[in-house]
Amino acid sequence: MLCRDGTLSLICFIAASLISFSPELQFRLGFNIYATYFKNIWFLHAVQYILINVSALLAFRGFAYQIAIRALFLGYVFGIGILLSINAPSSWQVFGIYTTVLASFHYTEFLAIAWSNPAALSIDSFILNHSVAYGIAACLSWIEFIIERHYFNVMKRPSLVSYFGLLLCICGEILRKLAMCTAKHNFNHVVQNEKSDNHELVTHGVYNVCRHPSYVGWFYWSIGTQLILQNPLCLFAYALMSWSFFHDRVLIEEITLLNFFGEDYVQYQERVGTGLPFISGYKINS
Repeated sequence: MLCRDGTLSLICFIAASLISFSPELQFRLGFNIYATYFKNIWFLHAVQYILINVSALLAFRGFAYQIAIRALFLGYVFGIGILLSINAPSSWQVFGIYTTVLASFHYTEFLAIAWSNPAALSIDSFILNHSVAYGIAACLSWIEFIIERHYFNVMKRPSLVSYFGLLLCICGEILRKLAMCTAKHNFNHVVQNEKSDNHELVTHGVYNVCRHPSYVGWFYWSIGTQLILQNPLCLFAYALMSWSFFHDRVLIEEITLLNFFGEDYVQYQERVGTGLPFISGYKINS
């Protein structure tokens, strides 16, 4: 059952997406209302986005407001991404696909926690402020895309590479969300240092396929985003940095899990791999 905060976020996300579609929808239906007052479509979107944020400010307070403005932002970006992928020049369409994938990933992170572990729900569940390195990496991928589009326009048009990247993102996203919903209250975005009374070792479902399905999903999702953008430099950099990050993260987490569950986790390690390439995790006998 989705908690109240999750329901609020879902309503805001959907509402913002629909509002972002409204000028295009009215144009396709033959209405000319917006064109009478706005000559620039991006100025119209800016006005719409400001208005929905003012509405959120008037309607909500505190934690509910913080949820609403983030869900509205991600919903509007999601909608703009779809519009770009359909209407933009071909060399911008893959950026629209990427934008949609990025917005849906961050929103569904919050939604999955709201569904499976509402007690752990916080503003950080959107992971929009994941880390400085994450933000820098995203900005560098945008810069590479813009520069390469300027000098090698044909390189950025939709191709089998970008569609394969989209498929990789979808599969990675599904795997990560299945992991979160399978683990339920045992999942947390932050590695836990102390074992809670209801903390259990989850070995069924996708955890019977690999020990760290949420990391596996995120790893391949991150690589998929750069395949969508057809960014050769960031593809290599993302693969290397993501591998390094999850290598260290798995070591830290498995030391904690071995302290929590002892021999049960050792036996689990023997049966199931991490799922990440060339990462075996922390072994007591190694």
